[in-house]
Amino acid sequence: MSNVPESIKYVVIGAGIHGLSSAWRLAMELENRKRGSGKDVVVLEKSYAGAGASGIACGCVRNFYMTEPIHAILRHSVDVWTYDPVAFGFQQVGYVSAGEANQIADYERIHQSQNSVGYPSDVYVGEDARKFLKKIWPDFKTEGIDVALHERVSGYAGTRQVIRGLAQKCADHGVQILTGIEVTGYDMQGGQVKAVHTNEGTIKCDLVIWGLGAWTPKHWAMLGQPMTLDCYYPDGSVVKNKDMWTYWRLLEGEVYYDKPYLTADGLNPPVLHVEKMNTPVVDETGRELSDHLYIYYKNGNERMDRPGLQGGTIPVKLGPKATTDPYGHANDEYQAEPEFADYMCAAMAQTMGRFEGIRPNFRERRNGGIGAFTPDNIPIFDWVAPNVYMIADSNHGFKMTGVGKLLAKYLMGDNVPELKPFTLDRFAEGRTFGKSNSHSPWV
Repeated sequence: MSNVPESIKYVVIGAGIHGLSSAWRLAMELENRKRGSGKDVVVLEKSYAGAGASGIACGCVRNFYMTEPIHAILRHSVDVWTYDPVAFGFQQVGYVSAGEANQIADYERIHQSQNSVGYPSDVYVGEDARKFLKKIWPDFKTEGIDVALHERVSGYAGTRQVIRGLAQKCADHGVQILTGIEVTGYDMQGGQVKAVHTNEGTIKCDLVIWGLGAWTPKHWAMLGQPMTLDCYYPDGSVVKNKDMWTYWRLLEGEVYYDKPYLTADGLNPPVLHVEKMNTPVVDETGRELSDHLYIYYKNGNERMDRPGLQGGTIPVKLGPKATTDPYGHANDEYQAEPEFADYMCAAMAQTMGRFEGIRPNFRERRNGGIGAFTPDNIPIFDWVAPNVYMIADSNHGFKMTGVGKLLAKYLMGDNVPELKPFTLDRFAEGRTFGKSNSHSPWV
């Protein structure tokens, strides 16, 4: 006998960061407003909770984005992480980004925007930036560093721990999480979804929330949505027939480090991000690996079997099609090349003296994941049908747990201006987000 309900008010598809956090916060809002309970919500997951990017991500929680509307949403994300930091494995160690002179104006603008929405950060320029970095990491190699930004409330979370924590929050509020349940189609009547078809039966519902991650394009196609669109930009330019979805292969990994990785004061260091757009990455033999440096890293999370660091670099663009089953780390097609280990270790050595010669300590394990990015690489939060709401985060993941909080309030009828910049109509209305002063598609 199937364990799927015949009918329920809210169906959340996907048990990753967004699906679980949205279901939990929706249950809370229903209870607080006496409009229902978590028993009105079910989460459907075709595999297991955290089976996609949420279960293997680096887990960084930061607000360093040149797209300013993101800053307000991430203020709400910190509220979610600090709601129960123990359950979510949240380490509020802060986040530090450092760059060259060509990014000073960007850093100052980000700093001003962050603070304007209540996300405290400090910016340092020139010698002040170098002194700030040396104070935290005395062996920091500050050559070429001209600016640094310190987000005081950021940090990182344990990937598996947060999935367990969010699943428990859902259970505490009566939300049922059903695993092994794959959505195979939708019963559309009058443009609305009247029921969700699964491998275990059909569920009648009033509203559907997508927290699908890399599987978003598949469900987008199920609803007959267009696979290309025209993107109109604020400067009046337009890109015709741009792919609606572009897959990128993530590049993240771990490096063993048997000494404690600490600050000068003996503390767990902030997450570190360094981008030198005009500085090549060169290994210890003098071989140039890349014409620019882009690296982020932090103390390893629970996926490490001995002390070490976890980090990564810019993802690799795949195109409009990719294999999602098996996903990422379980798929031979999407494993990182050996060159990634060379790059990551060389980039770490170029940022701190303690990591010189660390290449033999790279952890040889299956890594990798894939993400479905939007046309401008910035999240989309919007209705794709009158009763189907899509959270398509372009792999911003852990940084955007606040979306579930905001969405729950929005579904209760509240005005939530933080979500408006990320609606689908931005592409047609000339609000497509433009390119940023960075090599990374995320910024």
